[in-house]
Amino acid sequence: MNAMRQRFAAVVAQLVADDERLAAVFADITWDKLDNEARHNPRFINVGIREQLMIDVVGGLALSGMRPIAHTFASFLVERPFEQIKIGLNHQEAGAVLVSAGASYDLAVDGRTHESPADVPLLATLPDWTISVPGHADEAEAQLRTAAEGSHLEYIRLSTESNSRALWRGEEGFVVLRRGGNGTVLVVGPLADAVLSAVDGMDLTVLYAARIRPFDHATLRATLTAPDVALVEPYLTGTSAAEVATALQDVPHRLLSVGVPPGELRKYGTPQEHAAAYGLDTAGLGKRFSAFFSTTPAPSGR
Repeated sequence: MNAMRQRFAAVVAQLVADDERLAAVFADITWDKLDNEARHNPRFINVGIREQLMIDVVGGLALSGMRPIAHTFASFLVERPFEQIKIGLNHQEAGAVLVSAGASYDLAVDGRTHESPADVPLLATLPDWTISVPGHADEAEAQLRTAAEGSHLEYIRLSTESNSRALWRGEEGFVVLRRGGNGTVLVVGPLADAVLSAVDGMDLTVLYAARIRPFDHATLRATLTAPDVALVEPYLTGTSAAEVATALQDVPHRLLSVGVPPGELRKYGTPQEHAAAYGLDTAGLGKRFSAFFSTTPAPSGR
């Protein structure tokens, strides 16, 4: 089991044990990784592989005054029960914490049913969600603890992929990892290490997002030098392109969106092999950055 998911199992057990307001709802996934005390706590509920029911249970718990935390793989937590999320949580104004595992292609070896590059863009169509994409287990733990104390709608996306160290320490917005004069790269979650390696030797600002909704328009504007931005996200390409456009609506700019393309890669493989196939490894990112940031747009004629 990967570091983020391992940390989640330990921390959620502690949180629920210590706070009678909390409940945790599972759909089999990770249930066997909980300790014996947690599995016998009545505020830990395993509904089996019935994800729509899981979200409805979460909504009911929230409406009764509890703070529920739901967990399974991303494709089963967001995509499969999306109608229940829309009606049972958003429409009912019921606060909850959803914590996924599996990310876009961590579980590609299990086939398309276990891949979920559309979870973040899908959830971002609904209002009032805080969406966190940690790049390290320390970040994931901090986000889970903060979300458990709150009352609003929170989504935390865990992954087997991780940066070598935590880059986010609870900041409200994006973290400035480095400053440069020829453009900006905004990278989300576990792709930060690959981006930092790819921009080595380039005069670029790098911003890091462990939380992508709400989008930090202010830091992007405040740190902008040359009006060229590369947006690197570990889910569907262009998910936050509209947010960048909104932040820079009065600034003529160019945008390179990098992420998982919409076309299905019909191959099994490791997360590293999928990242390479999508151009999300250091080599692929370096080629795209070099081409984009070295190109000057031709002036428009009349």
